[in-house]
Amino acid sequence: MLKKVLISIIVYFLFCLLQTSFFPHFGSIGNYLNLILITTIALNLLEKREEMFGLINAVIGGFLLDVFSNNIFGLNLAILLLISLFIKLFIKRYVEIPILEKI
Repeated sequence: MLKKVLISIIVYFLFCLLQTSFFPHFGSIGNYLNLILITTIALNLLEKREEMFGLINAVIGGFLLDVFSNNIFGLNLAILLLISLFIKLFIKRYVEIPILEKI
């Protein structure tokens, strides 16, 4: 588990660097790709409901986004954590996504 967390910290750090320094130059009026949000949603959708690795990734990604942004500290962390909890508690319980059931 520790190895997976360290790998996700490195990947999210690289995504934060890309997202905050490279992508804003190619977006249109503040619209650019949010790699951390996409990765967090994908990880939470693809893992089982009982596992907590998606929530750990949401905390890591939100913290790194907060460190690299000039918004209120903790805002990105709270948003990513709430999205992860929403996916875990509601979408995984009440919505059947056929392509995700095969995995």
